[in-house]
Amino acid sequence: MRHTKDSNGEPLRNPSIDCIGFALTMFWIGLLVGVSFLATPAKFLAPSLSLPVALDVGRHTFAIFSKAEWLLAASLLVILLAGRRSSLAILGGGLAAVLVAVEAAWLLPVLDQRVGLIIAGQQPPASNLHEAYIAIEGVKLLSLGLVASVTARYLTRR
Repeated sequence: MRHTKDSNGEPLRNPSIDCIGFALTMFWIGLLVGVSFLATPAKFLAPSLSLPVALDVGRHTFAIFSKAEWLLAASLLVILLAGRRSSLAILGGGLAAVLVAVEAAWLLPVLDQRVGLIIAGQQPPASNLHEAYIAIEGVKLLSLGLVASVTARYLTRR
C-alpha cells in the first residue's frame, strides 16, 4: 500500500522540491550579502573611483540585481507552495517578494533620480533613502534566513 500522508496527516511531498527551495534561498542570501553588503560599500572605499562613477556603477548593478531578485522571488514562492507549505517559510518568502516589489516600484527609481542629478553635477537635497534601502535589505536578509532555517529544519527531520 502506498502512503500518501506523512505522520502528521499532511500530504507527502517530494523532498527534492524542498532541497531546491533551500538551495535557491541560500543562493539568494549569497547574492544579497555579496551585492548589497560587500561589493557596494567596497566600491565607495576605492580612492580611484569618483563619486559619480561609483554611483553610476551602483545604479547599473542594482538594476540587474533587481531583475534577478524578481526571478528569485517568483521561483522561491512557487517552490514554497509546491513543497512542504510551512506557513513560516511562506511568510518569509512572501515578505522577501514584497520587499523586492517595494524596492523596484518605489525606492530604486527615486534613488536612480538622485544618482542622475549627482552625475549631472547637481546636489540633491539630503535624504535618508540609502538608510531605507539598507533597512529593507536587512529585513529581506532576515526573512530569507527564516525561509532557509525552516526549510533546513524540515529537511534534516526526514
